[in-house]
Amino acid sequence: MNGLIIFYLLFPLSCLIETGVAAADKDGVYIVYMGAGKGYLENDYVQLLSSVSKGKKNAILRSYRHGFSGFAARLSEAEAQSIAQRPGVASVFPDPVFQLHTTRSWDFLKYQTDVEIDSNPTSDSSSSFNGSDTIIGIIDTGIWPESESFSDKDMGPILSRWKGTCVKGYNFNSSNCNRKLIGARFYGSEDDEIYQTPRDMIGHGTHVAATAAGAVVSSASYYGLAEGTAKGGSPGSRIAVYRVCSQNGCQGSSILAAFDDAIADGADVLSISLGSPSSFAPDLNKDPIAIGAFHAVENGITVVCSAGNDGPSSGTVVNTAPWILTVGATTIDRDFESDVVLGGNKAIKGEGINFANIGKDPVHPLIYAKSAKNTDSAEDEARNCKPGSMDKEKIKGNIILCDNEDGEYSDYEKKGEVQSLGGIGLILVDDKTKAVASTYKEFPMTVISSKDAAEILSYINSTKNPVATILPTTAVTKYKPAPAVAYFSARGPSSITRNILKPDIAAPGVDIIAAWMGNDTQETVKGKEPPLFNVLSGTSMACPHVSGIAAAVKSQNPTWSPSAIKSAIMTTASQTNNVKASITADSGAIATAYDYGAGEISATGPLQPGLVYETTAIDYINFLCYHGYDTSTIKVISATLPDGFTCPKDSSSDLISNINYPSIAVFNLAANQIRNVSRTLTNVGGDGATSYTPMLSLPHGLGVAVDPMELKFTGNGQRLSYQVVFNAPSPLDDVFGSITWTNGKFKVRTPFVVSSRSSKK
Repeated sequence: MNGLIIFYLLFPLSCLIETGVAAADKDGVYIVYMGAGKGYLENDYVQLLSSVSKGKKNAILRSYRHGFSGFAARLSEAEAQSIAQRPGVASVFPDPVFQLHTTRSWDFLKYQTDVEIDSNPTSDSSSSFNGSDTIIGIIDTGIWPESESFSDKDMGPILSRWKGTCVKGYNFNSSNCNRKLIGARFYGSEDDEIYQTPRDMIGHGTHVAATAAGAVVSSASYYGLAEGTAKGGSPGSRIAVYRVCSQNGCQGSSILAAFDDAIADGADVLSISLGSPSSFAPDLNKDPIAIGAFHAVENGITVVCSAGNDGPSSGTVVNTAPWILTVGATTIDRDFESDVVLGGNKAIKGEGINFANIGKDPVHPLIYAKSAKNTDSAEDEARNCKPGSMDKEKIKGNIILCDNEDGEYSDYEKKGEVQSLGGIGLILVDDKTKAVASTYKEFPMTVISSKDAAEILSYINSTKNPVATILPTTAVTKYKPAPAVAYFSARGPSSITRNILKPDIAAPGVDIIAAWMGNDTQETVKGKEPPLFNVLSGTSMACPHVSGIAAAVKSQNPTWSPSAIKSAIMTTASQTNNVKASITADSGAIATAYDYGAGEISATGPLQPGLVYETTAIDYINFLCYHGYDTSTIKVISATLPDGFTCPKDSSSDLISNINYPSIAVFNLAANQIRNVSRTLTNVGGDGATSYTPMLSLPHGLGVAVDPMELKFTGNGQRLSYQVVFNAPSPLDDVFGSITWTNGKFKVRTPFVVSSRSSKK
């Protein structure tokens, strides 16, 4: 389970293709999506299947009937193609397999916020933020119900509107649920007994659930490191878990079933820390997450998804449908430091979690891995500690300095190789992963920068008998600068359409401590009990931070739509770090909206945003038109289509810029062309009559005009619109700026990107 301890990478395309995906002469599992069609019965699905295939028994594996309609079945490719042509069928596609993409993080967010909040905005703020009247659904690997993070101490009765249940499964009974954990379901293969349960056998879902809504737990730590009070973003919220993942991944048909049940159960927020790899981003009508999220949002549920871990390359962000709140990952102001001490007591800063004890004094021989090359290997292989490239006699008893430039083997594989050859410590050189603390248990290992590696190499080359030691980890708090965008966090623009700016927001996703399954002996430090809390990194960890805040906003504003909640989160985000400078990317460059969307989420700002952008059902329907879907398909997909609706005749991807989104993306802007974009804001500040004026932050070479230059609201709930006019005298690469509306009390920031590039990938 080492790969889970550090961060959850979206796995390669080859792993996405399920063994059941159909070849021409072989049945596979297909999803038949029938949109928002109501009134379908199981027999209707059987009849549809019988119309293309005679004599198939038990072909239907799963059916959907609450929030949307359809089924998953074993079909041949020809049968799937035939069903796709039938009336009422929106799409048919192979069942994909997706993969999984703290105590201090919440305190850091609280102190980072630069938004001043009234102590009593509408009701008692502490009870509102507690969120006991909200329900967060976690679609993930399940839950470890015995964790203290899921205690129901001092919680009131379960909400009467809750329609869900706790399903009995392997090593899990309905009694494992309580007033905190109010729902638990599972979906999986019938021949895999250990996963026929809501119980978490991987750990990821437990960690995510605790980050979103874990109860307050004092003295939480990872084997004594970073001890503090653990709590979720909305510690009073109820939790419902939907286990869709096993060690083999997360089945698309199971993900859709979880959405279908969550809609019927009555969840308020859905937190989804999984998705496809960026190299295989399915179109919207063949993406189980996009489909399920569309219908969840139609039913008033806010859907929060991780952006993926394929960064820092451009265009790697996933889960980018406009009705999804897409979350990137940032660092926090805590650092897990494991230093190297050279002869002469020169200390070199390292990053990693180890509980080694080889002494504080630098007395152990230190060598560069290249010098331990065996006769059959190249120097590049040896200096990168490639398995099989080093001489055991030269490694034994030494601390090894090892490069990590090959990308062929993980740090764990290199650690294992050095250990197997008798090495007593490993110093890995990696500028990217240095910002993320990997867990090496009791083995002395740390990660350093290439700049510091040059100093160590100079010491080795200039010293007859170089020596060193590696110190056990200490947790450093108030680390500066923070936050920074994590190197692995997936980047924009969206591969679906560049005219929606993604990701939407960023949140803590590096070195996050949260609850863990209680029987994980594989990750137990020697001589210790299994950890009750664990340290993980990934956009998987960032997502539940946002889910928790979304639940808190919903608790305080129960009538708000998912888009209003999204807007409140985005428009109150911060772009500055804890040294009052601009947030940077992993490279040190100033971050852009492609790195972090609107910025770093505020823990309190979304509770009082002042104004919100409400993206309506018609906005989403128009988006589908502009994206290329015809009216007949949209009529199948949407339950909220007005009578007589037809797609605009002039539908084009450029019009996507005009849906009422909290950010703006404009592409295909030719030289000297003028492009108008409109937006509508709703007054939710509670002050009645108030006026807002815009502040513009503009990039070089772009002309921007806002009309009108003042929005005069006369009452709460009033909607007012404005236009933004963009023009450029010459072609532009992607440039970034923002429009911030303020009335002196609230600041409502809208980021934008403008480019002369095509809006299509």
